Amino acid sequence: MLFLTGSLFYNTCIAAGEETGNSVHSNGRVLFISSYSYAWDTVQFQIEGIKKGISTGVTIDYEFMDTKRFSSNNDMEEFYKGFKYRMSRLEPYDVVILGDDAALNFAIKYQKELFDKIPLVYEGVNDEELAEEAVKDPYITGVLEKLSISENINFARRLLPDAKDIILISDSSVTGEAVRKSFYKYKGQYPGLDFSDINTSEFSSSELKNKFASVKENSILIFVVMTEDASGRKYKNTEAIKFICSNTKVPVFKMVEGGLGDGILGGNVVSMEMSGEIAAQIAMKIINGTPSKTFNTVIESPNIFCIDENVMRDAGLDLSLIPRNAKVINHKKTFWEKYQKVLKPGITVMSGVILFSLFALWNSRKYKRLAGELAAAKDKLENAYYHDILTGINNRTKFKKDMAGLEKSKVPFALMMIDIDNFKYINDTYGHSVGDEALRQIARRLSDVSDANFTPYRFAGDEFIVIARGTANSRYIEEAERCISIFREDFDLSGIKHTIHGSIGIAGYPQDTEDFNSLVVYADCAMYEVKNNSKNSYKFYKDTCNAKTGSA
Repeated sequence: MLFLTGSLFYNTCIAAGEETGNSVHSNGRVLFISSYSYAWDTVQFQIEGIKKGISTGVTIDYEFMDTKRFSSNNDMEEFYKGFKYRMSRLEPYDVVILGDDAALNFAIKYQKELFDKIPLVYEGVNDEELAEEAVKDPYITGVLEKLSISENINFARRLLPDAKDIILISDSSVTGEAVRKSFYKYKGQYPGLDFSDINTSEFSSSELKNKFASVKENSILIFVVMTEDASGRKYKNTEAIKFICSNTKVPVFKMVEGGLGDGILGGNVVSMEMSGEIAAQIAMKIINGTPSKTFNTVIESPNIFCIDENVMRDAGLDLSLIPRNAKVINHKKTFWEKYQKVLKPGITVMSGVILFSLFALWNSRKYKRLAGELAAAKDKLENAYYHDILTGINNRTKFKKDMAGLEKSKVPFALMMIDIDNFKYINDTYGHSVGDEALRQIARRLSDVSDANFTPYRFAGDEFIVIARGTANSRYIEEAERCISIFREDFDLSGIKHTIHGSIGIAGYPQDTEDFNSLVVYADCAMYEVKNNSKNSYKFYKDTCNAKTGSA
């Protein structure tokens, strides 16, 4: 009887959830086009918000323009061609959600051709004029992204009342220049503050270290964006934050969600998760029959306070100054905050009902966690088109495409198959997370030694492939040394030094074969010759497998 009653209670909870808006849809297709890539934490927040706003049963697909890395006209043309092809092979979407300015511009440019009469909902758009102009179209609406400069200055002054300097960190990107221009407009409103900025695009890595280290105590430091420095080094958002926070002694404020937990204090931020959720809620209403022209307006930027309490505490700042209703991470909860959800029902409800409720809650969370993991895995598979999700370098699909191009051009090249020695031991001994970190570091080292004639790919598992272009008579010694050089220094995995080696097999076109299908087999054969003998070295097919078979 208890089991039957519990089942009835659980199903009633699900039915109640459906009545409140989380209804189960048997159809509906939504496409999210991001201006950037999944590697950017703001994009990850947007996707989490979209998932919250989309009902169960509705299909969500993803496309990434990756304009932080590929923004030229040729890059945009290549994305357009690939996108157009994929759209021609898929069923039409009910709604398209557009993340940030580049995606909105792309959709407007190709609206008639690719999105005719399909409702477009943008979010995270900085260009107010673009946003206002776009909503004049009855099929377009969306959510603005507007940074709260004055809110953050006021909040920083409450925390640091003795501050005399306020410094903005940005780069020469479109976003960086736009925010810098807006930043200096507030100079007249704060006569007690000396306004200045650090443009990361104008300084090398070592110069930036000195710049950040020389920031005076009690200065207000506000981080906006840092995608590159003058040395040509590229930074992801999390990398930029760690670089800045590790080289300055003052707390760092921020105006866009993301980075909390990596040393940023926070501030009044644009919530990319809320932006994504609002856009998804509009999409659901359209799918459920509400005409898109009903939402024909620009929705204000959803800004909230996000604060890292640990950074506040380490800087000796007054925790009582954290704004009410702020999103706080690393908060040390009081006894009542930790247990009030258990204590309140415990006063009035029988212990048996409490145990049953906890079981139902645990079961529900387990289902949501599993569903989330499956959805995340599906997203990674769908999004890994030309780049490997784990390591970020070219994947097997890109390898096949490049090989097809080489087959047409008949350019001589060598194929280098790299297999990590004893990689199973690393996974079995230290865990797959350490193994994944090893693969990421190997990929990063391969990328560091790559150039226009030396292109690395993740082929499968712990196998990597390199295409090394050169002359037909070259034995590719230099390229082979490049590959083996990445294993000479120890790898730092979770704070522990590890010696990792690799076995490398090399086959050349056209020296070894003119049959492209055989090149991978030949390189693999040479690699296993190394692995079965000395390991931590390289061999050429012509000197190993070819010699054994007696081929010419």
